[in-house]
Amino acid sequence: MADLVTLAELGGALTAVGGVVYARKARPAVYWSMVGLPLSTARLLVSYGSTMDACGLTVPPSRLRAFAVRATTRREVRPVPPRRGLVRPTATGLRVRLRLAPGQEPADVAASCERLRHAWGVHAVHVRSIRPGVVELRLVGFDVLRDVKMPRRADTDLLAVPVALREDATLFVRDYRAIPHQLVLGATLSGKSMFLRNLLAALAAQAVALVGIDCKRGVELAPFAPRLSALATDPEQAAELLPVLVQEMENRYDLIRARQSIPPGVRDEEITSDIWGLPDDERPAPIVLFVDEVAELFLVATRKDEERRDEMVTQLIRLAQLGRAAGIYLEVCGQRFGAELGKGATMLRAQLTGRVCHRVNDEASAKMALGDIAPEAVYVASAIAPEVPGVAVVGDSSGGWSRIRTPYLSLADAAATCRDSAHLAPHIPALEPFRPYASAELIPAG
Repeated sequence: MADLVTLAELGGALTAVGGVVYARKARPAVYWSMVGLPLSTARLLVSYGSTMDACGLTVPPSRLRAFAVRATTRREVRPVPPRRGLVRPTATGLRVRLRLAPGQEPADVAASCERLRHAWGVHAVHVRSIRPGVVELRLVGFDVLRDVKMPRRADTDLLAVPVALREDATLFVRDYRAIPHQLVLGATLSGKSMFLRNLLAALAAQAVALVGIDCKRGVELAPFAPRLSALATDPEQAAELLPVLVQEMENRYDLIRARQSIPPGVRDEEITSDIWGLPDDERPAPIVLFVDEVAELFLVATRKDEERRDEMVTQLIRLAQLGRAAGIYLEVCGQRFGAELGKGATMLRAQLTGRVCHRVNDEASAKMALGDIAPEAVYVASAIAPEVPGVAVVGDSSGGWSRIRTPYLSLADAAATCRDSAHLAPHIPALEPFRPYASAELIPAG
């Protein structure tokens, strides 16, 4: 009987161990909540002082503290680590705030992230500056980019939508009010189309005019046609659409000028106000222009095509330079975007503040996206493996960068979202001739 009890206990223990091993591989969030969280918290609390000392993050104590230690004990006065706040658990890791000692800076802590990761048994450690003298350590318990799960509740605002998850388990929010124009690069099957799909589906629920230029005969953007205010599917249509957008931008400048009594002789470049200063009933709807495979607009075969190309590039540059104040924003996508495309490519790229670089075929392509804003991120982007589509490096002109991954969204679900929100498309008379469904609506039934 005792042998049977022992075998039952052994079988139960083996089942529990097997369940833990399975959860660690297949359900990392469950494993973290049940096993990883208590273990890592215990490691942090027990070894905090010694770990900080090993990482060189301790400093000599103040004179008052040193005097108190000598007066009350006979212990040796040892360096002290940064003062630690409460350890706050999250669904993906831990967060703890540190008050830096005099003479320390956030970069000192960031340089020790790899050591802290191994010491406390977590997947990664990230440092974020909260205010002068205070930083927050974000400990991530598992690889959140392996199977992206977006939070069920996410704050959204007009022209600010979450589209991906960062490697520190925070949301990557595409905010057009903060970063008006963005360049998205990526090779075939790198996840660029999935990023664009998530972005379109998120913006479809807002009162924003969505305009597309897809020179691949519309295969990327045509599924979202019910929600698009305009769509060009070849360079000829794009050459007709872009002047209309430029004229719409100039009309909006005239509206701003008339509202604020700016003299008619003032040039557009000297106007510092924007449409957001207008009353709600006078403010035109913002426009987001998606350009897929931008290289198709640059490629030419004849001199006539070259003239058309120069006109389109000039109009895109004007929109990038002046469109923000008029509520016109650009999302430019492609596989490569360098000077070899032709005149104006470098100037246009310089106007695109935001950068998203998916897996690319060579280091030169990564440099096109990130080399001029965050050179150290070029090597990270070049190392993205083909087995993880959707992973990208995102940066902006501030020099900051991070790895993100877009969640999977099927084409059918994204198209259904655009179909259900078609009634939210703002009415912009100038764009009506370019609406994808405009001609179909005019055809009588039967």
